Amino acid sequence: MFLVCLLNWYFSKFHLSYFIEFSAMTAMALKDKAADLDKKFKDITRRDRFLIPKLNGKDTTYLCGNSLGLQPKQTRKYVEAELSKWSEQAVEGHFKEPNPWLYNHRQFTKYAAELVGALPEEVVIMNTLTVNLHLAMVSFYRPTKNKYKIIMEAGAFPSDQYAIESQVDFHATKGGEHIFEPKHAIIEAAPRKGEELLRTEDIISLIHTHKDELALVLLGGVNYYSGQYYDIAEITKAAHQVGAMAGFDLAHAAGNLPLHLHQRQVDFAVWCNYKYVNGGPGAPSGFFVHQNHFSDRELPRFAGWWGHDETSRFKMEKGFKPMYGAEGWQLSNAPILAMAGLKAPLEIFHEVGIDTLRQKSIELTVYLEGLIQAINLEKGKEIIKCITPKNPEERGCQLSLVVPGYGKNLFEAISSDGVICDWREPSVIRIAPVPLYNTFNDVYDFYEILKRHL
Repeated sequence: MFLVCLLNWYFSKFHLSYFIEFSAMTAMALKDKAADLDKKFKDITRRDRFLIPKLNGKDTTYLCGNSLGLQPKQTRKYVEAELSKWSEQAVEGHFKEPNPWLYNHRQFTKYAAELVGALPEEVVIMNTLTVNLHLAMVSFYRPTKNKYKIIMEAGAFPSDQYAIESQVDFHATKGGEHIFEPKHAIIEAAPRKGEELLRTEDIISLIHTHKDELALVLLGGVNYYSGQYYDIAEITKAAHQVGAMAGFDLAHAAGNLPLHLHQRQVDFAVWCNYKYVNGGPGAPSGFFVHQNHFSDRELPRFAGWWGHDETSRFKMEKGFKPMYGAEGWQLSNAPILAMAGLKAPLEIFHEVGIDTLRQKSIELTVYLEGLIQAINLEKGKEIIKCITPKNPEERGCQLSLVVPGYGKNLFEAISSDGVICDWREPSVIRIAPVPLYNTFNDVYDFYEILKRHL
C-alpha cells in the first residue's frame, strides 16, 4: 500500500490529468497495465507500419528512435519508384510526371511544416543538419563590434559546438581588422552547481545580463544528453526583447514534440530527419525561416541556383534573385533517392498528428519512469537515477538514466539481451519509447530485462 501511495503521489505531483495506479506491484499487474495502456492508444499506434530489427529471430526491444528512427515498410516502395523513374526516364524525370524532380522538395513541404508548426512557405527540406545550421548562421548571426555574443547551452551536441566556434572565428576578423575577441563571444548556459538541468529563468537572466552585446541565442530544442525540453517560447521572447535573434537546433525535438515555430516567432530552426522523423540514415534536413524575414533585403545568405527564382533559373543569368520564403535558401537540386525516404514517415505523421502522439508519449515516459521507481523501491535505494526532468511537460520521449556502479557494462548486458538503446559518455543510458511505433509492452519488456541485469 505504501508503494501504491508513493507512486500515485509521484505521478499526481506534476498536475497530470491521470494517475498510473499500480494496484499490486507484481510482474503480472505491471504487464496488465501495459496491455491496458496499449489498448487505450491502439488507434494511434502505427507499429505495423515499421520494420522492427530482430535478434535471434525475435523482435528486439527497440528504444533508440532518438538516434535513428525505424524504417517504414512503405519506404522501399517509394525509393524503388524513384529508381524506376530514373531507369525509364533518365534526365526527363526532372520534368515528367509522376513527381517531376524539378519540384521534388515540394511534396514534403506541407507535412514537414505541420510537424514543426510552421507555414508551408517557411519550411524547406534540403542538405544535412550542420550544413543548414551554417547557412542559417550566415543570415542570422551578424556580429558587430558591439553585438557579437552567442548564448548556447553548455554540453551542446558537439556538431553545434564546432559550428558555432567556427562561425565566431570566421567573423572575428574582417578585412584584416580585429572586430571582437572570439574567446569572449560564446556564453554557455550551464545548470546550477549540483543540478543536472538548465532552469529557464537562468537562461533568460543570462540573456538580459549580456543584452548589450548579444547577437544570437542558439540552443537545442531538446538537449541530446539529458532529454530536457527547453521553453522555446519564453527564450525566443527574451532574445527579441534585447534585440537578439533566436534560433534552435531541433534534432531531438522535431517529430518528438509539437513545436509551434511560427506562433512562437522563432527566427530560424534546423533539424535532422533521421531520428524521430524516421527518414533514414543521413536523411535530408529541415530548414525553417520565419516569414518575418522574407522581405528583409539586407539579410545576407549564401546562394545557389536552386534557391534562385525558378521562373528564370534556367536562363543561366548572373544576379541571384531568391525564391520567396525558405526555398530561397536552397543551394542545389534535391538528392532524389535520399528524399524518397521521407515520404512514408511524413505521411504517417500527417495521418496521426503530432499533438495526438504527444499524449501517448507523455504516458509512455510516465509509465517508464514509474517502472524505474519501482526498481529503486525494490532495491531499497535509488540504484537508477533519471536525470531527465520529472515534469513530462519539460521533456520529450527520452529518459536519460544513470546507474552508478554499473555504467557501460549494464548497457552492454541489456544490449546482448535484445534491448537496442543508446549509450552516451560519460555515464548515460538513453531510453526513448517513440509513440509512433513503440508500445507500453516494449517499455515493460525493457523493465524486465533491466531488472535481470541489476
